[in-house]
Amino acid sequence: MKVGIDSYCYHRFFGEVYPDQDKPEKLMTMKDFLDRAKALKVDGVSLETCFVESMETSYLEELNAMLTEYGFDRVWAWGHPDGLERGLNPAAFKEMKDMIPRAKAIGADVMRVCGSSLMFRHENHQEQLKRLEAQFKEAIKIADEYGVKIAMENHIDYTGEEMLSLIEGVASPNFGINFDTGNFLRLLDDPIRAMELLAKYTFAVHLKDLAVNPKEARPNDWFYFSGVPVGQGLVDNQTLVNTLAKADFKGFLAVEIDHPHYDWRGREEEAIALSVEGMKKLAANIK
Repeated sequence: MKVGIDSYCYHRFFGEVYPDQDKPEKLMTMKDFLDRAKALKVDGVSLETCFVESMETSYLEELNAMLTEYGFDRVWAWGHPDGLERGLNPAAFKEMKDMIPRAKAIGADVMRVCGSSLMFRHENHQEQLKRLEAQFKEAIKIADEYGVKIAMENHIDYTGEEMLSLIEGVASPNFGINFDTGNFLRLLDDPIRAMELLAKYTFAVHLKDLAVNPKEARPNDWFYFSGVPVGQGLVDNQTLVNTLAKADFKGFLAVEIDHPHYDWRGREEEAIALSVEGMKKLAANIK
């Protein structure tokens, strides 16, 4: 089982600073991120498109060459923060479709997308899923043309059963899930049950570990469960990884720490390094 890093772990260093965070002294470039990933000896990287410096063909070709030189598997990650906004943002839908050939341009076989987000989780889900199914049935035709798999993340929006319903509705071998191991917990949905339903449809993974963060958040805040190094939180990631292995998962486990726990504020580098070690332990202990 391969391990990697999602660039969102470094969102503060890419200029996205949450209200409770301090601005870094120096911002990070995509090359800085790749150099850091290389130093941590990971197998792959998931690149958030919102942090990529340019969408020009020449830049993407340079990025592809660097990824190849470093030997990284790769996922092209579109949709931060609200993705398709439950199917009601036509401009976002067009942008998502336009990103598919760019995924291929950097050599990615998988493109992570977001259909919605926590912003819309209290609205009627069936209406949302019906709209999204129609949009993905259209988008998958482009993905098929470019040989790219579309992996929609559970983005603190849908339960495991709802994700399964959407995947079965789109009914394409190139449409599945970017399984976020922490986001189901944030919906109080059982990640293990979700993995049992979705392992065979999993194309990419955001591997999170979470701990309750009462110093900064209330129970209805999305970050009440905040990020800690893999192996130090509440998520039974070993069982999740075991289930993935049984389903013959071909991708890599990408650590993603979105909102660091109070105890880890300003300590991204340490938390990510410990998470890489934790993921390698998970991979070594697969049963």
